[in-house]
Amino acid sequence: MSFPAVRTGRVRERVLTMHGISKRFGAVRALTDVDFWVNEGEVVALIGDNGAGKSTLVKVLAGVHAPDSGTIEYDGDIVEIATPADSQQLGIATVFQDLALCDNLDVVANLWLGRELRTGRTLDEVDMEQQTWTLLRELSAKIPSVRIPVASLSGGQRQTVAIARSLIGDPRVVILDEPTAALGVAQTAEVLNLIERLRERGHGVVLISHSMADVMAVADRAVVLRLGRNNGEYNIADVTSATLIAAITGATDNAVTRRAGESPIREPSGAPDAKITRLTDKTRVRKRDDAGDA
Repeated sequence: MSFPAVRTGRVRERVLTMHGISKRFGAVRALTDVDFWVNEGEVVALIGDNGAGKSTLVKVLAGVHAPDSGTIEYDGDIVEIATPADSQQLGIATVFQDLALCDNLDVVANLWLGRELRTGRTLDEVDMEQQTWTLLRELSAKIPSVRIPVASLSGGQRQTVAIARSLIGDPRVVILDEPTAALGVAQTAEVLNLIERLRERGHGVVLISHSMADVMAVADRAVVLRLGRNNGEYNIADVTSATLIAAITGATDNAVTRRAGESPIREPSGAPDAKITRLTDKTRVRKRDDAGDA
């Protein structure tokens, strides 16, 4: 098994299109007439508040849930994704937030688990290790060794292993569910660089994130879901984080969006702020009262 060459110089093509997707769980309408699409070599951020329907939409793509209505097109053909196996066979890879790695196995074993290369009846450990290093180098991954247990890796390195595993089989669409959640600054930067490598390789990337900084850093487009419906589609180069927050919350002017759009706080010059003065005065009065009671 060999990895395909990095796709370069190709015109972006529409890989995946979802139209009018609806999904109900009992009396709860999780998705209502949702439209979504992904182009080749593009990072699309799928954003929204908790309960907006992001996870449900991703699980429809991953074959976990079947939509109640709507159509899914892959490479221009209408397809049905009934199982996770159908999704993988089409070329859609999903990396969920829990990563689903085996901590006691090394990097090579995790990448090839269930798809091991064999020579006769024995595992071809040498070939699997060589192809693992080839893939990790293409991704500019910072993994010290592929023969150490995954449990000894950092959070960012574990995320790298999970993403690298999803690329075996050369999927055209890679879905990342909160890849930088609970990561530190350096590890987050490592994962964002990895997402850039995926785009350069020509993969269509669906990024689910609550971090506006991550979205603004790597995404080309952002699709906003609110209460299970589309609430905007934006080119990242043309908007600010305040605009995205307004679409997520359903408000164009509230405390959150105003705070997101404000410039950094500067040291006050001249007279002190009136509110600070009043709070300070009240504190002083309270302190005098407490001293008198004592």
